[in-house]
Order: sequence, then structure tokens, then C-alpha cells
Amino acid sequence: MLQESGDVLVTLYRENRLDLIRLALLLVGDRETAEDIVQDVFARLHGRRPGVLTLAYVRSSVLNGARSALRRRRVALHKPPPALVPAESAETAALLGETRQEVLTAVTRLPARQRETLVLRYYLDLSDAEIADVTGLRQSTVRSTVMRALNRLERELRASG
Repeated sequence: MLQESGDVLVTLYRENRLDLIRLALLLVGDRETAEDIVQDVFARLHGRRPGVLTLAYVRSSVLNGARSALRRRRVALHKPPPALVPAESAETAALLGETRQEVLTAVTRLPARQRETLVLRYYLDLSDAEIADVTGLRQSTVRSTVMRALNRLERELRASG
């Protein structure tokens, strides 16, 4: 059973590591923290029953890890996380792709739930059902949250541009 669990975990890691790092990076804003979150998730999942080890469960764990990191950062700094997602290196730039910094900056200013649903929808290309599974929200709540986030993004980008 432990071997089967390890096999499932290795497969999940190999096939999804970069997407999971990208998810965490877009939520927390720095590559090192994002990589740490993903590594911690996989370390905690080692030895779990194979039935528990689904991509949705791992994504949800990464999302929770990002939330915890942001909470710790706010407590430590007594201020919100940085508004910019800096492209610190070529590797970070590659993880972010060619996405415009202006849009990323606006996304980081969204409330946490709106930011999470947008990242899951447009950066990981998840369906409403998959986002609901990862976040624990109802599908109708996912749809309305995405729409509110897009409307807010549009207003902010128009104001800055």
C-alpha cells in the first residue's frame, strides 16, 4: 500500500509540479515561497492512502498552503502581501510566461477569494466544478466570484491605463 501511494505521489509530482508552483506563485508572489509550499504539500502527503491522492486534493492543499503563507506574512509584517509579482529571474519569468505585469499587479490587488478563483480558472484552466472541488465553494459561487473578479479587474485596468 505504501509503495502504491508513493507511485501515485511521484506521478502527481512529475506531471503537475510546475503548474502547482505556478498556482502558488500567482497567489503568494515569490518563487521560493511557492516552491516551498509545493514541496511541503508533497512531503505531508507521503504515505497517505492512494485514494486520497487526487490532483484536486493536491491543488486544494497548495491553495491552503498559499493561504497559510500569506497569513504568516501578514502577521510577521503587519501589512498585506506585496502588490507586485516581481520577475526576479529568467526561471520566474518562464513560470509566469509572457503575462503582462500590469495584469498580474491588478490580480494581486483582488480580494483573496477572487484572486484564487481567477488563478484557478485562467492560469490552471480549471472548470467551475474543479474550482469548486479545490476551494470548497459551490459552482454557482465560483461563477459569481469569477464574474465579480473580472469586473473589478476591468475597472482597475481601465483606471490605470
